[in-house]
Amino acid sequence: MSIDEPIDPLDELPAQVDPSDRLPRDAIADVRIRVPTRGNRKLEGLLRAVNADEQVKAWWHVSAVNATRRLGMSDHSWIHIQIVLNSALRLARLLFRRGVVPNVVADYGMSERDAEVVIAAAAMLHDTGMTVHRADHEEYSLFLTAQKLPALLADVYDEPERTIVVAETMHAIIGHRRRGDPFTIEAGIVRVADALDMARGRSRVPFEGGRQNIHSLSAYAIEEVKIVAGRDRAVLVEIAMSNSAGIFQVDELLATKLRGSGLEEHVEVIARIDAEHERRLVPVFRI
Repeated sequence: MSIDEPIDPLDELPAQVDPSDRLPRDAIADVRIRVPTRGNRKLEGLLRAVNADEQVKAWWHVSAVNATRRLGMSDHSWIHIQIVLNSALRLARLLFRRGVVPNVVADYGMSERDAEVVIAAAAMLHDTGMTVHRADHEEYSLFLTAQKLPALLADVYDEPERTIVVAETMHAIIGHRRRGDPFTIEAGIVRVADALDMARGRSRVPFEGGRQNIHSLSAYAIEEVKIVAGRDRAVLVEIAMSNSAGIFQVDELLATKLRGSGLEEHVEVIARIDAEHERRLVPVFRI
């Protein structure tokens, strides 16, 4: 597969996971994370371990219940994890191809494939703290990651490399919060990838359920997000909007995550309203 082709058939996934009244075992039965590994056996080993781990899948399920059902937020289920993971690896591969050196290479003499493992682990575990609370969930994610990730990597790395990968993953997790101040390329990638999960279908549950606020309105206005190779910069993010309300999503959320990520000089973002006339999202917005 060329790096310029879509990195994963994400359109085959449901736009949202509605945490219904199914029993927990039924809710996680079909959960499986997929990503093109491009022959990265260490990444394949991590994916096998995660896909076989019912505790990790249960964390994703609880995160979905807390976010969507209890708090009226956009989806934070395993679908969010799948999207962030694929976006993060696509960003990484485009950046690495243009000569951006990940920190596990620069600082430890490891490889770009090890950097992919750090990025993937952080993408898959970054929101596990949502099982505890939305507030400070990034910090709670660290506790759970410290408990789980060494076991997930047991068949992938020996020491001391395993400890290095865990530490770099935890930095990437805490770095995805609003003022996370990431100082590695890997952490910056995860931070930006998390913000790129913004397309319209991702807000459908809160928007169509009547929870109309700037977050749901702006996300509903985002039609499509594409991550492609740029001309002047390594990465071009193209965002198609049906309504100018989407500017909030782009400026307040994505731009905030991009600023301070360390990737500003490598990533260009272009948002366009393709429709001749904007779609009216609500007749009247009341407060």
